[in-house]
Amino acid sequence: MDKGLLDEKGEEERREEVSSVGNGRNMGAGEYVEEVKRLSCIAGPMVAVYLSQDFLQVISVVMVGHLGKLSLSSTAVAISFCAVTGFSLLFGMSTAMETLCGQLFNQSEKRKIQTLYTDMFSLILVCFPVSLLWINMGKLLILMGQDPLISTESGKFTVWLVPALFGYAALQPLVRYFQVQSLITPLLMSSCVTICFHIFISWALILEFELNNIGAALAIGMSFWLNVLLLGLYMMYSSSCEKTRVPVSMELFRGLGEFFRLAIPSAFMVCLEWWAFEFLTLLSGLLPNPKLETSVLSVCLTTITTLFTVSDGFGIAGSTRVSNALGAGNPQAARVAVRTAVFLTVLETVIVSSILYASRHVFGYLFSNDKEVVDYVTKMAPLICLCVMLNGFQAVLSGIARACGWQDLGAYVNLVAYYLCGIPVAAILGFWLQLRGQRLWIGIQVGAFVQSVLLAILTSCQNWEKQAVKARERIFEGRSSADNEQFSVN
Repeated sequence: MDKGLLDEKGEEERREEVSSVGNGRNMGAGEYVEEVKRLSCIAGPMVAVYLSQDFLQVISVVMVGHLGKLSLSSTAVAISFCAVTGFSLLFGMSTAMETLCGQLFNQSEKRKIQTLYTDMFSLILVCFPVSLLWINMGKLLILMGQDPLISTESGKFTVWLVPALFGYAALQPLVRYFQVQSLITPLLMSSCVTICFHIFISWALILEFELNNIGAALAIGMSFWLNVLLLGLYMMYSSSCEKTRVPVSMELFRGLGEFFRLAIPSAFMVCLEWWAFEFLTLLSGLLPNPKLETSVLSVCLTTITTLFTVSDGFGIAGSTRVSNALGAGNPQAARVAVRTAVFLTVLETVIVSSILYASRHVFGYLFSNDKEVVDYVTKMAPLICLCVMLNGFQAVLSGIARACGWQDLGAYVNLVAYYLCGIPVAAILGFWLQLRGQRLWIGIQVGAFVQSVLLAILTSCQNWEKQAVKARERIFEGRSSADNEQFSVN
């Protein structure tokens, strides 16, 4: 096909995209209503997809929690350790695709599939050193001063969770690949099938065959790989992916440098925040009555993580709309997308936190039958509601930062917010003043508040016209080489 014809077609599509998000400096209420619809169409399905993925661990924790405090606390510590050292790292690195592909909405589909291969190859490489760490987790927890019995049981769990690590590494690039092409239906279908499978296999392995927390680890791994299999088959045989159905080749190595330049700061941006919350569970193991404290904080963290996926869906929608607008050279549309995403997120967090507070006396029973645990969770409910609101606000601002390529700035923000403010305050309240796990959680909320304020200042002070120019420069810097590769193949 004539390259000039392709360029003309691409520019026409780009102009249509620009007009769809608005060209004028003064936009009325109608444009904001349309933006709400566009954001909702992206956010709604992605919330369901990420909720289904998060439910894999939640379902396992819920089932294990009914086996007793030791099973719940050891599984909670293990999942926290695995999240800190593995899952958060892989998830953070995979978010680089939001920047790489988000602003390339009119670019070569083959370039997108090569980005997928590069991402997947890179994440699988990272899994090998992480798996060695997981195998020795029990010994490491004991060296860190954790309860020996809890540490031993947690170590058994992580050994059997290693297959899940590799499955997660293969799954995240696939999800991002379908996401940037707005192929939401296969994501929803595979997620629904995986959840149904996970409920059955978790019940069978944990309760029926009495494998306890080892059964939970096996169930999580099997479910991740089932999701990978379903999405992989769809990509290989569906007509929707016909344009991107190219074989794996040496081309994937050419994108390693570009990928890691964004993946490393992306990983730090996500991990610094994720690590801070997971660090609370490890700190709770050093408090008096560690089984109770660890169990309660694990329930709180699991609840927050689950509810955070709702806000993260709006963050992903905002990231997509902002990156597309900047790639189209339309700063006003980016500005409108930011305001709309923030409004929807605030509305969502108010509704969710209100429902959570109203059910504070009962939702603890989802995780445990122990009345002491449930009563403690009830006391923590107001703090969880506050965390829902703060985390929801920063989720959408973090998505905007990823869309603009501000991952390095986001990493610095999270470093200051949590490690210079949040964790020190939590340690002082929890240990020096001996205020137990409830005050640990208050301390970390200080960090979340500082993070939200800094991200809000960063976003409000941006010159969107300059950001649009930078995005266009980023597109055309990589476009010529990508097009040359494409046409040499054709």
